[in-house]
Amino acid sequence: MSEPPSDPLAPPPGATALHRPFSRRSLLLAALAGTALAATGCTSSTADDADAVTPAQVDQLAAQVQVQEAVVAAYARAAAAAPDLAAAVSPLADQARAQLDRLRAAAPGAAASSAAPSSAGPALDPAGARAYLQAEVTAAADAHAGACPDFTGGRAALLGSIAAGLRGQATQLAA
Repeated sequence: MSEPPSDPLAPPPGATALHRPFSRRSLLLAALAGTALAATGCTSSTADDADAVTPAQVDQLAAQVQVQEAVVAAYARAAAAAPDLAAAVSPLADQARAQLDRLRAAAPGAAASSAAPSSAGPALDPAGARAYLQAEVTAAADAHAGACPDFTGGRAALLGSIAAGLRGQATQLAA
């Protein structure tokens, strides 16, 4: 005579409540509780700690604001030297100004200057305006990318994003 098939989830004979296997529901609840506990332990204590900058980083951010101001000034200078180029690069100049505004907002103590960035300097040859502008944008992208590893969080992301945007602009200027 054959024995009835045994239930694999049934406790062995003589097992107490402490030795019963977990039900699917209790296993799921334990996994969710463990995940929630792990997620809570992996977050930082405050958002302010992650956003804090050292005095050296404040100086670095101020320098990056100046780099971006130079890009905005380069667009103005190139547009003044070559009016036909001005119309073509106007959207790029607007993007550079927006990047400058975001960088100023992220830099502690960096207020927007009341004066527009200066486009003064020696006269720019209209035929070389595009190459000049491309070189200035590329140099700024290099500077922002070089400063990026010194930061964490949002400021690192901002510098990386601006560097990438400027690299895209340099590519458009090369065309």
